Amino acid sequence: MTLLETRPLPRDLELEYNKRLMLVSGRANRELAARIASKLGVDLGSVTLKTFANGEVYCRYEESVRGADVFIVQPTCANTDEGLSANDALMELLVMIDAAVGGSAHRVIAVTPWYGYSRQDKKSAPREPISARMVARMLEAAGSDRILTMDLHSGQIQGFFAKPCDHMTALFMLTQYFADLGLEDLVVVAPDAGRVKLNQKFADKIGADLAILNKERPAQQVAEINYVIGDVAGKTALLVDDIIDTAGTLKAAAEAVLDAGARRVYAAATHGVFSGNAWENLAAANFERIVVTDTIPLRPGAPDNVTVLSCADLLTNSIRQIFTDGSVSDVFGGENQLF
Repeated sequence: MTLLETRPLPRDLELEYNKRLMLVSGRANRELAARIASKLGVDLGSVTLKTFANGEVYCRYEESVRGADVFIVQPTCANTDEGLSANDALMELLVMIDAAVGGSAHRVIAVTPWYGYSRQDKKSAPREPISARMVARMLEAAGSDRILTMDLHSGQIQGFFAKPCDHMTALFMLTQYFADLGLEDLVVVAPDAGRVKLNQKFADKIGADLAILNKERPAQQVAEINYVIGDVAGKTALLVDDIIDTAGTLKAAAEAVLDAGARRVYAAATHGVFSGNAWENLAAANFERIVVTDTIPLRPGAPDNVTVLSCADLLTNSIRQIFTDGSVSDVFGGENQLF
């Protein structure tokens, strides 16, 4: 009888393994990352980030990431205070992922509440790129194991990822805010046919009516509102969208519903990009209040009627579920597939 026959080898090897969570931040939205860290009860990981004189970005983790689940908070947006463009933020996220992978992190999770290039999710004309797909491939090629994002411009973008993509939504934060205002004769107005499903959900949550704007885009970032489908006369109109960028569409929409007889106009969106002439457009429109979340830092010069709600609680709960291998959909009761 051989030694192997007398002492059979085990079929597996059990080791004690203490999971470790590390939260680090890029320069795109340090404030949001700090709020998440505070709610998680951890300090942000120490990382050196800078831009060289030639425009290249640099990253180095100042402490070991070996064996840790590294969550990188970095919406791919511009940050004027940091001198960061949207493309800089994307590149910085890529090098942070690569550095964590090279440092033997157990898992690397990109927390990108604002997913840049999300509006370029299909070909609208011949010979155009599908840039949202390209960004997904770049994140995975860099070594990201998972993506945590919020209110994608279209839910189908999740299909661009081969790795898990957790899709959060600010719907419940925004509906709760407006429910607490107790506005009377409220009608939720979809800015175009593509947002009807989201706006119907929003209207159902706060017990409001629904109207739709007939919108055409003769050119990129140019919108023409032709007429309002539904009754807004004498009512309080609430325009709901996923993104406010230059606010040109929002201004035209506000003018359209006021011309149709609305008494007051509010606006709500998850992502306040506010680029170009956004502040001028909003100042020229007669909004009672414009409500967004802090997925993107508010650039200087915002009008007084812009309100920012923090999505830190949502992201914190989702990060906890990912780290503990729990159910992310439980954070929303399974109601985060809205588009």
